[in-house]
Formats: sequence, C-alpha cells, structure tokens
Amino acid sequence: MALQSSFNQDLLREKMLSGLVDAYYQKNLRHYTFERVEDLNLQHRGVDVIFTHLHTKKQFKIDEKAQLDYINEDLPTFAFEICYHKKGIVKKGWFYDLDKETEFYALITSIYADAPHTFTSCRITLVNRQKLLHFLEDKGIGLPYLTNELSLRHGKHGKHDLATLDPNKEGYLYISSSNKAEKPCNLILRLSFLMENGLAKRLA
Repeated sequence: MALQSSFNQDLLREKMLSGLVDAYYQKNLRHYTFERVEDLNLQHRGVDVIFTHLHTKKQFKIDEKAQLDYINEDLPTFAFEICYHKKGIVKKGWFYDLDKETEFYALITSIYADAPHTFTSCRITLVNRQKLLHFLEDKGIGLPYLTNELSLRHGKHGKHDLATLDPNKEGYLYISSSNKAEKPCNLILRLSFLMENGLAKRLA
C-alpha cells in the first residue's frame, strides 16, 4: 500500500510540474508549437513532448527529465543514466538505450515549490542527444569505455573520476550501489559544460 501511495505521489508531482513546464514552453518557444504525448508506447520509447516548427513543420522528439528528488535545490549538474539493476539483472540506462527515439532531452532543474506539489519556478535546458553522444565518443567516453570503468570499480559506491573529464568543471561517474534499490550508474555532467560546448541551450 505504501508503494502504491508513493507511486501516486510521484504521478501527482509529475502532473503538477508538467503544468509549469507547459507555461515555460508557451512563453519561450517562439518558433515552435508543442504537444504532449499521450501514447504510452511512445512515452516508453523516450518521447514525452513533440516540438513542431511553425514554418518548416519539422518535428523534434523530446524526453523530459526532471530533478524531482531535489526540490528547492539549484544543482549545477545532471545525471545521465548508463545502467541500473532490476531483479538482479543489469539493464541499459535511458542514455544509451537504442530503443529510445529521443532527439532532445529537456532537463528540468532548479525546481522550486512554495508548498507541496505547488511548483513555482524551474529551469529548462535542452540537450541534443546525438550531439552529446558523438561529443563524448570523440573524448573516448562511449558505452564500452564506461562499461569497462564500471567493471573495474566492481560497484563501489560513490564518485569516480574519468580520464578525459575534469571532475570539477565537466563531469564524472557516480555509482549508487548502497542508497538506491535500482543501484543506478550515472554519468554526471555539468550543465555549464554542456552549454559551453554547444550541446545544450537554456530555454528558461
């Protein structure tokens, strides 16, 4: 019963946040319209919203990722999921999942609330998924490299530096082996690093 209650609470938070995010889209998407995806199959393939250019009608598939575990906090980084555990089996995370149709991530950070489930402001950073993947590959940080790094660390919990990333200005590896049931392994990247390299831009 507690798990169901938690699940319902998460859905409520996501619904409340989507209302705020839609308001930001309406204000800042000057050359695009947007439509929320209702198809669950498409949502599972990493598409929450579709942006359509007003003139060319070209469409872009957006996956929204929100820092809902960090309400009223202004984190400078975002976690890109490499892998996680489910029933003792290692599963590929959303960042490297080839079944995902995501073209852009809408990273929703700095989420502030005046009361529970009453969100008043946030930041939205749009990240070009393919550009980011290619950029990391060029730096030698592809899935095979990260998989090997994770194997060498044997699930050791905490922050781990990577050879080609400055941990203070760019990013690092983080293994959550002791504080989360799914034991996710994430590539933590600074938002400023993404924007400075033309991989992302701030929408709001």
